[in-house]
Formats: sequence, structure tokens, C-alpha cells
Amino acid sequence: MYEWNEIALNLAKDIEKEIMPLFGTKKAGEFVAVSPSGDKTKLVDKVAENVVLEYLRPLGVNIVSEEIGNIDTGSEYTVVVDPLDGSFNFIHGIPIFGFSFAVFKNEKPAYAMLYEFITKNVYEGIPGEGAYLNGKKIGVKPLNEKSVSISFYTRGRGAGLVQKVRRTRVLGAIAVELAYLARGSLDGVVDIRNYVRPTDIAAGYVIAKEAGAIITDDRGEEIKFRLDATERLNIIAVNDKRLLGMILEEI
Repeated sequence: MYEWNEIALNLAKDIEKEIMPLFGTKKAGEFVAVSPSGDKTKLVDKVAENVVLEYLRPLGVNIVSEEIGNIDTGSEYTVVVDPLDGSFNFIHGIPIFGFSFAVFKNEKPAYAMLYEFITKNVYEGIPGEGAYLNGKKIGVKPLNEKSVSISFYTRGRGAGLVQKVRRTRVLGAIAVELAYLARGSLDGVVDIRNYVRPTDIAAGYVIAKEAGAIITDDRGEEIKFRLDATERLNIIAVNDKRLLGMILEEI
């Protein structure tokens, strides 16, 4: 039986050793390839992903990762990983980025971890058991309608939402932002650019959901995603259905 928490944490620490010397350097941002979704692969992403492949290939599991795409071994387990969520932040010396790791057994969530390299915080989502930060149970915070704080990515659609909430944030690492929602630091995370991929949100989705978040697409329907590296999605994740209603009305 796989010890997913040990595997994920060991992997995160190995990636950390390889990439942190590149933090905030021009070298980290050198283009080295093109990913299956058509994005340019930067050196730091490739370095991080190489560690992932070295680690996971011997386990014989299916792997879905941003730069390499899908590796199908016929296993019942699929690991969906973003070795470095927030690589723009990493390259430019902004300390908000993390390692996103989610396991699915026959397409059903089995385990998720997000590791923040700077704070060393470990967020976990265990289906049916809850969400945890450094081993302590966490949950979304109750909504205070006078002080709503959301992370909001748009290309103009629903821009009026900015006037309906107290604070908007764009932190540049959606997996990390979903973990912040899970621990009660944000009320919502909204990305309606038709931009995020399953690799970006898989772990954050499991962690936030286990913490009590409501997660939908931009029509208010339960979000569904394929376990691949190319699908583009819209996501609304909130701590309360009243906030969901307000966002949907605005967009």
C-alpha cells in the first residue's frame, strides 16, 4: 500500500533542494521546451518535474503533470501534480508558490497535499476525513458579508464584483490560494479566464472541499475535470452559498 503523505512530503523536500537555489534568478525563467497545453516550459519547472518523474515512475502509477502531460501505465492510481504552482512568482522573487500533489484512485480523490516552500506549511486533504494544516484540522471561515475577501482572476468579465467585496487579491498561485480558503484566510477563490488546468487545482480542490468549501464552475454547477494536463477550466470556490450566489449574479 502506498503511504501517500510520506511520498508527497519526501518529494516536496527533494524538489525544494533542487529549485530553491534558483529562487528569484533569471536562469530559473529560461525557456527550455513547450508543454502539451502549448505553454512555454521554464527551466525551474523542468528541474522540478524531473524530480517528480524520477520519484514517481518506479511506483508504476499514472502521472499527470504540467510539462510532460499524461503518462498512462494502466494503474488504478493517478497522481496529478504541479511541481511548482506559482512559477512566475518564484522566478521574480515573490515568495508565494508551492508543490501541488493529488492522488486519484479510479478517478476518485484519494489524497492531496500542498507544500509551501517558503513557510514550510503542509496542507492535506483526506477524502471523508477532512483538511489539515501541519497535522491540525482546518476549515473555511464563516462568511462576514461586510468583510468579504476573495482572490479574483478575470479578463474583465464580472468586474463589478470588485465593488461588492471588501478586498480582492491576486496571489498568482491558485493551489496556494485554495489552501488559504481552506484555512480561513480567504472567503473565495474565483478564476473565470477559462485558463486553469486540472494540474493547477487538483490538490487545492480536494483540500478546500474537505475544509467545507463549495466549488463550482462559472455556471454554478459542481466542477468536473478530466485527469489531464490540457483541459482549461473556470472555477469558483467559496466558503458560503450566499457568496456563491453573489458571484454568479455578477458574472
